[in-house]
This record gives sequence, C-alpha cells and structure tokens, in this order.
Amino acid sequence: MNPNVGVAVFEVKDWNFAKLSYFSDASTGRLRLMARDAQGRVFSREDDNPVTKVRLYKNELFDLYCPRLNDCAGFAAVTAGLIFSRASRRQAEALLAPFRAHDAGAKAYPRYYPIAGADDVASENLDAIFPEWTRTSSQYMSAAIAEDLRGWLREPAFSREQRHLLEMDARQRELATTRTASGYRRIKGPAGSGKSVVLAARAAELADQGKRVLVATYNITLLNYLRDLAVRHATSRSVVRRQVDFLNFHMWCKRVCIGSGNKNAYDELWTEESAADEFEVDDVLQKDLPRLVQRLYEENPDTLPHYDAVLVDEGQDYYLEWWQALRRAVEAGGEMVLAANKTQNIYATAAAWTEDAMGNAGFRGPWAELRVSYRLPPSVVPLVKEFARQFLTTEEVDIPEVERKSEQMEFADLFPVELRWVQVHEPGSSVAVCVAEIRHQMIRLRADTAIADITFLSGKAIGQEVVSELEVYGVHVLHTFDAEASVSRRKKRAFFQGAANVKATTLHSFKGWEARHLVLFVESVQRAEDRALIYAALTRLRRHGQGSALTVVCACQELARYGATWPEFVQGRGENIAHASPMLGRG
Repeated sequence: MNPNVGVAVFEVKDWNFAKLSYFSDASTGRLRLMARDAQGRVFSREDDNPVTKVRLYKNELFDLYCPRLNDCAGFAAVTAGLIFSRASRRQAEALLAPFRAHDAGAKAYPRYYPIAGADDVASENLDAIFPEWTRTSSQYMSAAIAEDLRGWLREPAFSREQRHLLEMDARQRELATTRTASGYRRIKGPAGSGKSVVLAARAAELADQGKRVLVATYNITLLNYLRDLAVRHATSRSVVRRQVDFLNFHMWCKRVCIGSGNKNAYDELWTEESAADEFEVDDVLQKDLPRLVQRLYEENPDTLPHYDAVLVDEGQDYYLEWWQALRRAVEAGGEMVLAANKTQNIYATAAAWTEDAMGNAGFRGPWAELRVSYRLPPSVVPLVKEFARQFLTTEEVDIPEVERKSEQMEFADLFPVELRWVQVHEPGSSVAVCVAEIRHQMIRLRADTAIADITFLSGKAIGQEVVSELEVYGVHVLHTFDAEASVSRRKKRAFFQGAANVKATTLHSFKGWEARHLVLFVESVQRAEDRALIYAALTRLRRHGQGSALTVVCACQELARYGATWPEFVQGRGENIAHASPMLGRG
C-alpha cells in the first residue's frame, strides 16, 4: 500500500501444470475451472478459481476495508494481480482467458488485473507482475483511505482507551475465559452490562489459543467497536487480526457464496425474474440467502470455511434461520455464543427466540446473566427505568442495575452528567433545534474532551439535513446518512470512534455502541420498534469521571410529559442558525 497511490493485492498460485491438467468447462451451462490428474480423474477447482478470488479481494478492499474510496472510479486505486510461480505467463493467460472474458473490469482495464508467470518472476519483470508500480500519485487514494485499511491490518490505536486492557468483573471474566460442556452459551443482560466486552474478550482468548473465530453482527457499524474491544484483551494484539474475522451476517453469507464459486446462485437471489412471487428484499435477507448458505454447506462441507468458534453479538436482531446457517460453519466440537438484550428488540425478531426454538438451536439450560450496568451514569438509570415503565411492555424489559446501589447518591456524584430534554413544537424547526443543541454541547464540553466526542443520532432524513447544515459551517462530520443504500452501507463500514469528526448516524446503526456526549432526535413512538429503539439510544450514554452529556430533541408530543421529568427541560423553538455560526466556523 502507498497512501499517495493505492493498494495492490496478489493471489500467488503454485499450481504445477505438469502434474495436473487445468482447463475450463461449460458443458453444464455454467463455466467452471476443472483439473485432470495423471490417472485421468476429473474434478472441479472452481472453489479456488483465481479470477474469482482476486475479484473478491478487490471488492472487499473497496466495499469493506477502504469504504471511503470514491464510488466506481475508486476501483482504479486497487490492483488485483495473479502470480503463477510454477507456470509461465502464457500458460496462465490461456487457462484464465475464458473467465476474464466474463470479468468486465479485467477486460476493460487489464493493467489493474495483471497476470504474471514464473518466467516474469525469474527475470524480475516488475512491469508484467505489477504494471502500476511506477505510479507516484492518484486522485482517488489518500492518507485517510490508507488509515482505513491500516485499521484492519493492525490493532486499532484510535484513542487513549485502546492503550489499556479491558476491565472486567469476576462474572464477566468467568464467561470470557470458559466454555460450557456443549460449547453453546447464551448470555443476556441490560445495556452496558458488558455483553460485548465478554464476547470480544472470548474472541481474543480463543485467538490466543490459535483458534479461528468468526464474530458476527447484524449492524455493520458494530464491527469496528467489537474489534477495538478484542485487541484490548489479547495477549498479542496482532493475533486478533490473524485469527478473528469480524463480519456482519449478510457480508459473511456473500463471502461464503462467492468464495465457493457460487456467485451465480448468489446473484440470482437478487433478480426479480428468479422469484416465484413479487420480489422482496426482506425475503432474500431473512430467508433465501441463509437457506442458500445452509444448502451449500450441506452439499460441499469440506470446501467451505469453518471456524472453531462463532460468536454473535446483539443476538436479538437475528432470525433463527441466520443462526442455523452460522452453525454450519462451526467445526465439530466447536463453540457458539449468543449475546442478547431483549429490551433492544428494534427489529421485532426476539419473539422468534422462544425456549423451544432455542432447544433446536443447540442451547440447553438457563441463560447466563449479566445484571449490572457499567456504562450508564447512575443518574440516568431512573430515567431509563421510567421510560421502560411507561412505554415498554413487561416482557420486553431488561432494566440495568447500578453497582453499589446502597450508596447510589454518593456514587452518582462520581459520574456527573448533564441531562437535557428539548421539546419541539413548531413544525419544520427540528433541524435548526438539533444543530443548536449540537452547538450547545460544543460550548459546554469539558476541558478533557474534544468536539469529535459528540455523536448525533436520528433518522436518515433529518440526519442528512443536520449534517448538511453542520458542514456548511465547516464542521466535519463522520456520518452514515445517504439516500443510496450501497453508499450508506460503505459509510457504516468507515464509521469508527477514533475519527477526528463529529459523529452522526441512525439510532439503528449506533445500537451496541456507546458515547460520552450524545444528541438524540426523536420523532415517533407509534410502533413498538420505535419505543425499543429510543430505549436503546438512551442507554448508549457512557459515564465518565469528568462528566458526560445527553440531550434529547423531541418532536413527539406523546413524550412531552415524560421529558418534563428530566433535570433540564426546554421548550425548543429553533435557534437562529446565523447566531450559531461563530462556534460552527471553519477551523
């Protein structure tokens, strides 16, 4: 990688064409890479097709590891090459020509998809091996993009906290360092009780033992957070990079399909013509894709990726079908852990996790429970409890406890917090009020914190407007808001705590995260999912000995009476944005 130029990834093949005869075959109607041994036996090598593999590497660099690369044109910053160390370039090109003919990128821009042979290596022909090696600059690559990639190649060092080992109580440490007899464990607990900490620490423990681990989530933004936690527990931080894959469920499914040579089957799921009924994206995500993955594991278990352990965070977001797909990837005698909080059931999926269903999912015995919240400032807990009492049903509630409960008032003084509720009445003033309240937190930040510590949470529509207003005044915002779904997904992968920007994302995407300074916009409590989402957002606040702050900007009149119980209650009517500009000025 060169931060001024780009990234190059190479697949090296030691295939000996004298021992095996490699050829392409389309007799079944599908082009496949085949091989024939000296005894005349023919078998498929499609799961190791180098053209497919380098395309997958390039796509993952673009979509996952360097999400800030410019759409489409940014592909020019990534070279995806092949090196055959025991065959000539001519042999390699002849073998792969039919496959490259179906690869639009390789066909149109061959210098970004070079093929080199043993003859090029022997003659040190770098122009053939890596045509882009002489380039000195690129309009698409930058130091910031290089940092995105470095974050995946080494242990994160985004904050002072990353230099300290994870702190765990005795119960958390027990769960992080042991396994059940069956290998299956389910952990539940309220917000801030350390479920993610336990899961990340368990991943690091297993990595230290040389085990291969998959940490799976539903929310894309949660991956960076879990990885940051894991490296703080590992004996050698680099072992996490080598041994643990952090993937959201659907990215894992895509990797399984494409990596096993089943890209066509994956693509067919997303074409309306392939559906018997009206095409529904939700049906593909919830049912069709996990069922395809299960079928692939049933048909070719030895050729698909397996792990010694699969650990799932925010498990209440998962459908049982997803869990069953992940089970296929666990080695015999391996381990699976599910961490969940039923109070944050924002996708209405937790109801599927009945005891009967869980029996068929491999679990036996009661849940392992974590009860004490180490995240929330003690003064926030009563407000959270009251919200749950008024707006959540009993079966949905898993309320946090505060340690040292008998000394709660004295203990609360150790973690001061500013709690502010701004009720909006004027239609159309919400954006102005949100910007004003972000400015309010900027002004009142304590000396030991930065503006970059502020996080704004809202729905997509108002989030885009607020971000636009902030950027007009030179406030650089790391956000996940975009009308284009594919762009929004890539922004989520670039969302991390250590960025030197104000953060802004949806309430959905921030679930599982935490922040010391939060501004939250609320506009509806109509659905049960809305109420669970607000509860989840209220519990994202992280306590600190030097203080924290939570501001709720509420345009929902049903919550006004509840908001009036907060320590600071304000009737928000919008603030002149021009008046805010001195604080929001550039620099």
